[in-house]
Amino acid sequence: MGVLVTLLVSAPLEFIDYVDVGSKAGLTIPNTFGGREKKDFILETTGNGVAIFDYDGDGRNDIFIVNGTTVNPSKGAPAHTPQLYHNDGNGQFHDAAREAGFTIEGWGQGVCVGDYDNDGKPDLLVTAYGHNILYRNLGNGKFQDVTAKAGLPTSGNRYGSGCSFVDYDRDGQLDLFVANYVDFNFSTSPKAGANPFCEWKGLAVACGPRALPVASNALYRNNGNGTFTDVSARAGILKPGGRYGLGVIAADFDNDGWPDIYVACDQTPSLLYSNQHDGTFVERGVEAGVAYNFDGLLQSGMGVAAADFDGNGFLDIVKTNFSGDLPSLYKNEDGKFFSDVSREAGLGANHLLGWGVAFVDLDEDGWKDIVMANGHVYPEVDRGSFGDKYLQRTLAYRNLGNGKFADITNLAGAGFEAGRPARGLAVGDLDGDGRPQIVIVNMNATPSLLKNKAAVRRNWVSIRLVGTKSNRSAIGARVRVESGGHRQMDDVMSGGSFYSQNDMALHFGLGGASEIDRVTVRWPSGLNQEWKKVAANRLLTITEGTEKIATR
Repeated sequence: MGVLVTLLVSAPLEFIDYVDVGSKAGLTIPNTFGGREKKDFILETTGNGVAIFDYDGDGRNDIFIVNGTTVNPSKGAPAHTPQLYHNDGNGQFHDAAREAGFTIEGWGQGVCVGDYDNDGKPDLLVTAYGHNILYRNLGNGKFQDVTAKAGLPTSGNRYGSGCSFVDYDRDGQLDLFVANYVDFNFSTSPKAGANPFCEWKGLAVACGPRALPVASNALYRNNGNGTFTDVSARAGILKPGGRYGLGVIAADFDNDGWPDIYVACDQTPSLLYSNQHDGTFVERGVEAGVAYNFDGLLQSGMGVAAADFDGNGFLDIVKTNFSGDLPSLYKNEDGKFFSDVSREAGLGANHLLGWGVAFVDLDEDGWKDIVMANGHVYPEVDRGSFGDKYLQRTLAYRNLGNGKFADITNLAGAGFEAGRPARGLAVGDLDGDGRPQIVIVNMNATPSLLKNKAAVRRNWVSIRLVGTKSNRSAIGARVRVESGGHRQMDDVMSGGSFYSQNDMALHFGLGGASEIDRVTVRWPSGLNQEWKKVAANRLLTITEGTEKIATR
């Protein structure tokens, strides 16, 4: 068996060779987030997310990176604003944030993308400590802060974390779900070492979430006129009580055609909001098996991703957790119950502190692999003998196609060798070669851009959807691809990973199949469409209700 596993792992590695081309590509602005050598408050530890999307409609994906600040910014220091890296089309990027209107400084957190006004231009929600910001894409390379105009909160202090645009009532208008982490205030937060929740392995550190009050998640319904209404109470979002919410993913987990919402929570039970088709949700995380780990214990959930990793026709969940724990891999058995198979599937040796995570077919064999970004929360760990390091490696797990994964980090290329203070992670095709690249936000350091430079590759297809009766972003649509007797599926999702946004074009590896036997799309409107005998190795753009597929 050992020889067989070795062969399965080694065989595909001619297709995987990632290198970090971030600095060469122009991603040279360091992230700013709290203290470098010491962090006094939990607010300094969570870091930022990243979004991959084409903001100016030139056909090339760009990169948006949320930025933070420091507790006591020094006078005369450079402005800590977000970065909007415009894709110049030659493997190079330049920062266009100021020209685009991203000039607000503060404790930014995460980002999600969605065309909330259905004008064909993707908009952004940036979560933050203080209040979140809704940026409307004006279509001329510029964005406008429309938070107040849209009726979203602009006063008080909230610790916004993960977010997702989601058409929960399927009316064709994108609604907005936002998780909140803790109820934090600088003046009332306990100091390092003040109580057991402000210590780690005997070291006085920034207080963890259990030293602070829980927060509540929020659901905002799109009124269809550019404004939103808070429906958190009437929709059942508040009923489970407060949580320490972080990563958010919205997808159809029970195959009923309606989007559900999963929230990875820190030291409180994680949440699975099941859509009841009437504008309400019922929380059933415990019943579904995704609130705790396999032993029924609480975890410090961080990032989350969803995909059908085993090909059984249901979306599974992977969740990253705190140092000393292992990641959670929840296998969706039947749409109602999940089994935590993290140990059996081969993730049990990973005890790093995980953040961003994505399912992505690294070798294009038709099975979704997993990439996880890691990094400790306490810079102080490097000054003691704790068995932990502040800089941690990004991990690559190859899906063996039999329900198991193999850790191929040491074999996946030089891009996986370095330790990083990683937080957000997003995947998407940034250079037009059809292969997803990986962008990682590194706390108080420059970003990483991992590109697969393997000389050989397998067949593939990427599919971008445009809604008409459904929301323009086609968020919530499901795509099925059949080729060579193998079936795959994926949903168009907003948000996910840790505070981040993947490219919404869905990428499918096809292995040796040079043609797709069948592509089916289930639109949020309820329309189902099908195409047969579709050529591979290209980007397909499918518009709801039209028969012709645009190719590139």
